[in-house]
Amino acid sequence: MVLVTGGAGYIGSHTCISLIEAGYDLVVFDNFCNSSRESLKRVEKIVGRKINFFEGDIRSSEDLDGVFKAFEIDSVIHFAGLKAVGESVAEPVMYYDNNVSGTVKLCEAMNKHKCKKIVFSSSATVYGDPHTTPIKEDFPLSATNPYGRSKLFIEEILRDIFVSDSEWKIVLLRYFNPVGAHKSGTIGEDPNGIPNNLMPYIAQTAVGKLECLSVFGGDYDTEDGTGVRDYIHVVDLADGHVKALNIINKLENVLTVNLGTGNGYSVLDMVKAFEKASGKTVNYKIAPRRAGDIAKCYADPSYALEQLGWSAKLGVDEMCEDSWRWQSNNPEGYTA
Repeated sequence: MVLVTGGAGYIGSHTCISLIEAGYDLVVFDNFCNSSRESLKRVEKIVGRKINFFEGDIRSSEDLDGVFKAFEIDSVIHFAGLKAVGESVAEPVMYYDNNVSGTVKLCEAMNKHKCKKIVFSSSATVYGDPHTTPIKEDFPLSATNPYGRSKLFIEEILRDIFVSDSEWKIVLLRYFNPVGAHKSGTIGEDPNGIPNNLMPYIAQTAVGKLECLSVFGGDYDTEDGTGVRDYIHVVDLADGHVKALNIINKLENVLTVNLGTGNGYSVLDMVKAFEKASGKTVNYKIAPRRAGDIAKCYADPSYALEQLGWSAKLGVDEMCEDSWRWQSNNPEGYTA
């Protein structure tokens, strides 16, 4: 059985569907600090079965002990973590406590219960401000904000664990920018308050929930002055986790893989693509740059194909169409 920490969140909920479709049994572990119980109910409707669930906090050894005693867990996909760059700059201690300390507690529980296989949800933020693009896995690592630094610390902790005990099987998946939603339009990204990520901000502006999209920075060294990112459909991303689990038993070293499309799109490129998908005008204004943001970030995804047999299948049109279907069906997200 697979333990999915943070399985009620945006990427976690989509990965639960992919895991079940691939024949895996799973249990979701979540404390709902930035996710919704409703997402799991909707996942159950999509897959047509009940999902094992254990409410708990990864910072709690007692909660973790409880889930490992209640279920025969063979491997872990670790999503649980705070993920807003701006918030991490304002609240670094909260991010280190939740993301880093929580992962240490999780690893302690895994070791105690002799579960030594983990797929970790890392991030392209560990490359800091890359000296060139596309980004390969062997690029120098750094971080421009506490969120990215927390991911970098966790990667180092997991590598140290492997050095101390080579029985561990560890995959570090460095994602680029997840967007989109399940094609049914019943689950998707539902951030608390004003979105930190671009696509829900665009979608909520298009649906009329927000008045105007703030484009943070119009003076970057890019084609139109706005930041360029590698946007990856969340369903493709979920498939990457299944592919990682499929090969994890064969690993002899820690495997680090980028999950991205290899294509860079600017903020204004995404606005235009979303307007095409939705038939709506997206009002936007150029705002000051955000602390910790960089000009360009997109992947070289070739190693993922080589190691996992994985490549992104869905393009920017599907990303925008699926995001719009989710947002227009659920203008208030899961709270309606």
